[in-house]
Amino acid sequence: MQKLLLMGNPNVGKSAIFSRLTGVNIISSNYPGTTVEFTRGYMNFGNEKIEVIDVPGTYTLEPTCKAEEVAVEMLKDGSLMINVIDATNLERNLGLTLQLLEKKIPMLVVLNFWDETKHKGIEIDIKKLEEILGIPVITTNALTGEGIKELVEKFSQARTSVYSYEDATRWQQIGKIVEDVQVLHHRHHRFLEFIGDISINPFTGIPIGIVILYLCFSIIRFIGEGLIGKLMDPLFHKIWEPLMVKLSVFLGSGGIIHNIIIGHLINGKIDFMQSFGLLTTGLYVELGAVLPYVFAFYLILGVLEDIGYLPRMGVLLDRLMHMVGLHGMGFIPMLLGFGCKVPAILATRVMETKKERFIAATLMCMTVPCASQTAMIFSLIGKYGPHGIFIVFGVLFVVWITVGMILSRYVKGEAMEMFTEMPPYRVPYIPAVAKKLWMRILAFFKDAFPLVMLGVFLVNILYSFKIFEIIEKVVSPAMTKVFGLPAEAIGSLLVGFLRKDVAVGMLIPLNLSFRQMVISCVVLSISFPCIAVFGVLTKELGVKDMIKASLIMIFTAFLVGGFLNLVLAV
Repeated sequence: MQKLLLMGNPNVGKSAIFSRLTGVNIISSNYPGTTVEFTRGYMNFGNEKIEVIDVPGTYTLEPTCKAEEVAVEMLKDGSLMINVIDATNLERNLGLTLQLLEKKIPMLVVLNFWDETKHKGIEIDIKKLEEILGIPVITTNALTGEGIKELVEKFSQARTSVYSYEDATRWQQIGKIVEDVQVLHHRHHRFLEFIGDISINPFTGIPIGIVILYLCFSIIRFIGEGLIGKLMDPLFHKIWEPLMVKLSVFLGSGGIIHNIIIGHLINGKIDFMQSFGLLTTGLYVELGAVLPYVFAFYLILGVLEDIGYLPRMGVLLDRLMHMVGLHGMGFIPMLLGFGCKVPAILATRVMETKKERFIAATLMCMTVPCASQTAMIFSLIGKYGPHGIFIVFGVLFVVWITVGMILSRYVKGEAMEMFTEMPPYRVPYIPAVAKKLWMRILAFFKDAFPLVMLGVFLVNILYSFKIFEIIEKVVSPAMTKVFGLPAEAIGSLLVGFLRKDVAVGMLIPLNLSFRQMVISCVVLSISFPCIAVFGVLTKELGVKDMIKASLIMIFTAFLVGGFLNLVLAV
């Protein structure tokens, strides 16, 4: 089977062209031995089936990071190559093109965003560019599909090139090519370019960013709560619950097997948030409480990505992120964490070094409550007014800054600068957004769902053999004294290891004071992440760094909880 490689710089529209070429049966996976992700799918070309691979974006074949190393390594298996170029920035993109020509793999060049060249006053002589490079050049607009049919038809014309630099250096040759094939005309500034300019200027961009984030999370909450209230809750309570009640009776309404499968009956009834059975809480938490928010979050994230806003937010936050040892794109895992921490940890792959990935994952796990946990915090403390919410999230932000600065200084390793292109604002390509949404939802089930079910199983075993009771008796005196919480709240803190949102919900019937609720919410946020996050954290960082991050969380939770107990008691 032929392997077709889509190669190009970041933000040149490779994913949109990939989406046009392939169907819905796509696979996202890590390159062997790395955490660098790539996507592959399949298409039919005549009587032949071709594997299409969307290679990680790279600026050079002289690698400066792990993603570029993977891009170079994947070239060894390619039998056909499409070099996707941003037609509005020919000079920047040709550097990679000339390097690819040296690999002597049959190749086509695609000038994407062709429609934008007219708006920007750029005129490119395609025939002359083909003559110089020695390979076919096709113009496309992946958003509308223009040029994709011609691209597929020219697969059979892909060929290696005899192009050489002559006596000039690569960049001198690029300048000569651009001078020979490109003409620039005067034009007026477009509206989207004006928006792009003001959204990256700190004086206007930060207020715009705050408004955009507020709107995004309002939409996420609206969609998430709507799906829960209109779809998931009726499915669970009207259809699934009666089946579970019959199964509970069949299993004798008690015992170890019953408690593992159905869970503990609360006042003689199944409670999807508190019973902790595999088929009750295990399913409900992931499908009924978390999945709607994850769906909404990934939908909005995909739109922001395709519009071209995320790199601008990265630039705006670069200085702040440097305070904690990260560059501007480190905000992406933090942003994802407000949806679900499992994909947020996977998103730490945008950071180039092991040090940066450790800092990003640790800070996100400690200080960024997921969507469902945030909703529970609002319901728990919101009755006291906005000042309670402000205290909780204000403390988490201070912890984020403080711990981040300490980790930045004392964690060994390198921290890189941010090198990212600033794409123009574009209308999102809906099929590509939908495909990314589907891939991310599948990844969520693959990475989180089995671990949550395993966690529910283990917790039930611990409860059945009274191990939790022993732990509570051992740690309750110290935790009660340090945090000023009643002994009953300690069980909730321990359950936080399974699900943070469930643990917060278990605080509701305890009639805690305002001070105790604030301390509980902060300690739950900073301490252990849930079991699913631990699994992915171990997978991404390794056992040693996972243990190191966990110890940092535990120590910080005790320190901050004890400090709040003293301050709020005054």
